[in-house]
Amino acid sequence: MDNNVIKAALLGLGTVGTGVYKVFQLQAPDMKNKLNADVRIKKILVRNLEKAAKKVADPSVLTNNWQEIIDDPDISIIIEVMGGLKPAGDYIRQALEKGKYVVTANKDLIAEEGDELIALAEENKTDILFEAAVAGGIPVIGPLKHSLAANYINEIVGIVNGTTNFILTKMTQEHMDFTQALKIATDLGYAEADPTADIEGLDAGRKVAILASLAFNSKVTFADVYTEGITQLTPKDIESADEFGYVIKLIGLARWTAEGVEARVHPMLIPKSHPLSTVSDSYNALFIHGDAVGDVMFYGRGAGEMPTASAIMGDVFDIARAIACGGRKTARRATFRKLPVKGIQDSVNRYFLRLSVENKPGAMATIASVLGNNSVSIQQVVQKEAHSDQAEIVVVTDLVRESHLNDALMTFRGMSVIKSAPAMIRVYGKLSEN
Repeated sequence: MDNNVIKAALLGLGTVGTGVYKVFQLQAPDMKNKLNADVRIKKILVRNLEKAAKKVADPSVLTNNWQEIIDDPDISIIIEVMGGLKPAGDYIRQALEKGKYVVTANKDLIAEEGDELIALAEENKTDILFEAAVAGGIPVIGPLKHSLAANYINEIVGIVNGTTNFILTKMTQEHMDFTQALKIATDLGYAEADPTADIEGLDAGRKVAILASLAFNSKVTFADVYTEGITQLTPKDIESADEFGYVIKLIGLARWTAEGVEARVHPMLIPKSHPLSTVSDSYNALFIHGDAVGDVMFYGRGAGEMPTASAIMGDVFDIARAIACGGRKTARRATFRKLPVKGIQDSVNRYFLRLSVENKPGAMATIASVLGNNSVSIQQVVQKEAHSDQAEIVVVTDLVRESHLNDALMTFRGMSVIKSAPAMIRVYGKLSEN
C-alpha cells in the first residue's frame, strides 16, 4: 500500500456519517500538509443506495454489502457511525481481527464491550479509537489516554448530556415545568421522538462507564453505573435550590475512593460559584481532577453532526499519521486494575430534602428527631411557606451515607405528619469535602 494514500470505509451515512463525509471534503486540500498522506473514502456502507446517492458527490463509493469492505485489503481504516450493538459490534470485531483500524462513535458498544474490543485490537496489533463516544466534539478521551496519563485521576464530574441540560436550562431560566421544556427540546431536535435514554440518564450513564474505565484503569460497565433521570424534578425543586444558592444539573460523576469506584448519574445541586452551574442549553462540560495537574475543565458542544464528526476525524488523522510514518498504532488495554464499584447506598453526600408536613406545633421537631435517629445531621433548615393545614420545610443535610438517609426517608413515608413523599436531591461537593 502507498503510505501517501490511505483508504477508509465509512459505515453509515446518517446525521453523523454525513458530517464525517463533509469534513473529509473540507479537509482534502490540507491533508497532505497535516498528515503527510491523503485519506480517502473508498466505500460507504448504507442500507438505501438510492437515498444515500443524494448525499455524496460520487455514488460509486456506496455499497450495501459489508463483505465488499471487510475483504478489501486496500481499506485500512473502518469508521463506524451506525450505532447500536448489532450489527455494528460484529463488523468492528471482524475489522479488528483482519488487522484494520477502527474509529467509532458508538458509546453503547464501548460502554458494554470496550474492554474486550481494546484487547482484541491489541491482540491483532491494531487500534480502536472512540473520542466521539463520550462528549461529541469535546476532546476528553485523548487527554485521558495521553496528556493526563501521568496523573492519578480521582474524580471526573460534569454535564455529558445536552438534551437534559437544555431542558433544565429552560426550567431554570424560564420557569417551565418538565413537560413544557421537553416539548421545546423535541421541537428543536435536541430530544429524540423517544427521549428515554436522555431524560432517564441512560445516555450519560454509558459515557460515565467509559470515562471511569479509562480514568481509573479498572473495568466499569454501564450495568455498574447508578442512573437516575430528571423526570421527577419540579419548578419548586429548582426554585428552592436557587434560594439556597444552587442550580440543579444532571451530573455524571466518576470518583475513586478508598472503598472503591463510584460511578453514577443523577440530578445534583451545584453551587452557583462552581463553573458547571453556568453551563447552559445543549452545552457539555467536564471537570477532571488529577493528583499532579489539579483541576482541568473541558467545555463545548457535546453532540451534533459537525462536532461529533470533528472528534471522529481527529481519531482518523491520528491513525493516518502513524500509517504515513510507516509504523503501526497498537492498542494498549487501560484496565489493568480490578477495583470494586460501590453501590449508590454506600456513597456519601449532602442532601436537599423538601417535605410537605402538617402545619401544627412539633412538626419540625419530629423531622429533626427522625433524621437524628438515623445519623443524619442538619446543615440548614427553612420553613418556606405555610397554609391553613400544611407547611413546606426544606432541609440541607451534612455529609451522610445514603443508606442512612434512605432509612430516614422510609420512616417519613410511614408518618401521618408527612403529607407527601419527600423530594430528595443530592448536593455536589468537591472530593476533599466528601
